[in-house]
Amino acid sequence: MNDSAAGSNGARQRGRTGRAARPVGRVLGIPVFVNGSMILLAVLVTVVYGNYVRGRLDLPGPVAYLVGLGFVVCLLGSVLLHELGHALTARRFRIGVRGITLELLGGWTEMDRDAPTPRVDALVSLAGPAVSLFLGGIATAAFLVLPDRTMAGQIAFQLAASNILVALFNVLPGLPLDGGRALRAGLWAMLKDRNRATEAAGWAGRLIAFGTGMTAFWFYRLGTITLLGLLFVLLVVFTLWQGAGQSIRLARMTRRFPLVDLGLLARPLLTVPAGTPLGEAQRRRSEDPRPNVVLAVSDSAGNLTALVDPVAAERVPVDRRPWVAVDSVSRSRDAVPALPLGLSGEQVVRALQAHPAAQYVVTSGEDVVGVLRVGDVAQVLEPRRAGPPVKQKEK
Repeated sequence: MNDSAAGSNGARQRGRTGRAARPVGRVLGIPVFVNGSMILLAVLVTVVYGNYVRGRLDLPGPVAYLVGLGFVVCLLGSVLLHELGHALTARRFRIGVRGITLELLGGWTEMDRDAPTPRVDALVSLAGPAVSLFLGGIATAAFLVLPDRTMAGQIAFQLAASNILVALFNVLPGLPLDGGRALRAGLWAMLKDRNRATEAAGWAGRLIAFGTGMTAFWFYRLGTITLLGLLFVLLVVFTLWQGAGQSIRLARMTRRFPLVDLGLLARPLLTVPAGTPLGEAQRRRSEDPRPNVVLAVSDSAGNLTALVDPVAAERVPVDRRPWVAVDSVSRSRDAVPALPLGLSGEQVVRALQAHPAAQYVVTSGEDVVGVLRVGDVAQVLEPRRAGPPVKQKEK
């Protein structure tokens, strides 16, 4: 449903490397994961839907809740087929699929790259709702021909309701819903700017989340839905609001990728010989006229062997620093990831996502020309969140 973490979302893009989910198998060669948070939500939906069928079919409590659990299973099966619609369409356009993650409110399909064109983005986005609508149509036809107020008819109704609900809700035009991705594709084609289109579709998603919440409160005051039903809708609203906000934030960050310049962001090095007292090394750094100097350690041949860990160095009491060798608060050069000078901003961000660390050595051939702190990149991409800017050297 969405591009964040909730709903039967549209094709989730690359960059979501960590999952709070367990692998449960493969479908058509695609890894499938299930989020552990679905247990609590499954109980909620089982109770809400169980109470509904209990009154409609006059069933005993245990049987009614068993039907409610069946609705949960049908909903998850519907979401899996929905996500397979995204995944298989993406494969059709040679976009790799890393996996499908399911949770009760929906799921997401993780791809290894963005759609190359607005047309492909729209087709991949709408494939999921199309699958859900097709399944809902079949289930609706079965419900209409089956006897009313029977278990078979109720199961058909569950399948029809779950698939039609997923399809209709997902085509609403706002991120992180599939309809929002289709809206983004249309705006992308018009504006020729994917990031601006994403931000606009994200704000549309926030409007949809707000409108859904207000509508739920109205129905609750009319007595149309129960308190549990209201809480469930508000949970959906919360995930939609979060997903829309993440889409807006990602669009703003992506727009600033060209500003990530290793040549400007790399902090200069001040190298001291191994065995130098920490206090002496810090004194030399304080006298260095260059801004944001990083202390490093070299061997007898002058080769850089380690970087001083600023956190570990600050933990050493001031009166002990003249007696503590700089090596003892340093990290081996080989343990620090490297980034070659000349990477584009997007390549730098992808490298940081693939190999998370606090700092990276910036290299030019065999030489280390500086150190990149991940906080400096965050300050460029999100200056409002990261705090005051770090003074950068001039090229």
